[in-house]
Parts: sequence; structure tokens; C-alpha cells
Amino acid sequence: MNDPDENRLGRYLAARRALVTPEQVGLPAGPNRRVPGLRREEVALLAGISADYYLRLERGRDRNPSAQVLDSLARVLTLDDVERAYLADLTASRPRTRSRPSLVRIPPRLRHLLAAVEVPAFIESRTLDVLAANSLATALSPRLAAGQNRLRSLLVDPEERAFQQDWERAVVEMVAAFRHALGSDVDDPRAVELVGQLSLASARFRELWARQDVRPLAGTTVTVQHPELGSLRLNRDKLPVGGVILVLYYADEGSADAQKLRLLASLARTSRTETGPQEASAMA
Repeated sequence: MNDPDENRLGRYLAARRALVTPEQVGLPAGPNRRVPGLRREEVALLAGISADYYLRLERGRDRNPSAQVLDSLARVLTLDDVERAYLADLTASRPRTRSRPSLVRIPPRLRHLLAAVEVPAFIESRTLDVLAANSLATALSPRLAAGQNRLRSLLVDPEERAFQQDWERAVVEMVAAFRHALGSDVDDPRAVELVGQLSLASARFRELWARQDVRPLAGTTVTVQHPELGSLRLNRDKLPVGGVILVLYYADEGSADAQKLRLLASLARTSRTETGPQEASAMA
């Protein structure tokens, strides 16, 4: 995360070439290959640049490749549009300043919406800290309560692992979305703290973080296992609003899952306190 030599471009190139097999780019694998993915000289050959120049890029001795070189590298490394944009951002010149923690503030209108919406909903920061949640969200899962971190819960909490029907898919997507949300702001103090904690706590996180996958926020459909209601197939949307992210879970209209959510709402109303939605301040 905190690269001492700030060679983020080189680390990204190395991580991505390790994921491309020779067969994917029309090269023979050979019996004596000792490295995963492509060799440096193979990437250079396919990209139409010298092996020495590519070595300089990976080792951080040249951090300003041309747009043409980046396009060639992206093609060889089979990057999609999101990954291409991330690669280009790693080469952008920007002043280096020491990041300081800043208080994440929830827009007042978002607090009102959170209280009014009739589906499980919560607000998270870009580091996946839950900042506020309505009663339906915490009834769906206590790990959606304010003060929790979605990535940490997913990786280290056995109950969250049981809650997710496809835990592996959820982990892969969330780690990639976390990196995409950070972009080139790798000195964010909260992110540095979280990556350090998860690197110590989870081997799977270390593996996925080393891959440097990036994916944007996107709507999807998930299936979860509620301890009282059983299996629930829900749509999940993530909507950026004023520096934070509103997350909504809802079922298809008229479905059995929609009926289960109405039952969940009834259960939540019986246990709702007078304080309304939970909130927690968070550093980001």
C-alpha cells in the first residue's frame, strides 16, 4: 500500500503480467517456464518496446511512458477499460502531500432519506466503513451497523461468511472495488490502517491485494442467508452522494423475497428504538 519508492506503476505492471498466460497472447508456454504469467521481455516484445525500457518502467526508473506505450501495454496485459484508466492514472503527475485524516460528513438530506426509505439501506465511506444504517439494514445483518467495516467483516467474521451465499465472489469484488475507490490516493490514513490490519488477518486479502484488480461501484444481485428468513435474493445498488455512498438492498416486486423483506420490516419495527438510524463518525 505505502510503497516506499512510490513505484506504483511498476508494481501494477508486474502484478498484471503475472496474470496473463503465454497462451492468451499466442506464445508457447514451454516446459521450463519458471515465472507465472509473462516474462518481462515477452511483454516488451509484444508491446513493441525494448526490453530495457520495459525493465525501467517496472523498476520505477521511468514513470512517464507515452500514451502510445500505455495503450500497447494495456493491450498485451489484456486490460479492460476500467483497468486502462487506472493504469493511466498511475502515471499522472500530481504533487505529493502528506494526507491527514478528515471527518466524513453525511449530507443532511441523506440522513432523512435513510430514515424514510422502506428497504435495507446504509451509508458507507470509500474505505467501506459503515457510517449510518437504518433499522431494516441492521435487521438484515448486524454487520451493517454503524461503526462496522464491510471489508473487514467479509474477510474475518465467520457469521458474514455464512451470510454470503457466494463468499468468494463477494470478496473478489469488494477488494477490487476498494482499490478502485482509492485510485492513486494510496496515502489515505484510514486506507493504510485498514490494509495493514487485513494483511495481517487474512491470507486471502493478501493474495487479492497483490493482484491489483480494480472494479468500479456497480449494481448487482446477491443471495444471502438470513438466520431467520432463510435465503434472500436481493438487488444491491451503490449510489455515490456527496462524498459518501448510499447502499440499498431491495427485492424484485411481487417475489417471495419481497414478502420476506416485508416480514423483516415488521420485525425491525418491533425492535426499533427512539433514536432512529444509527450513525457513527469515521475517519477517511
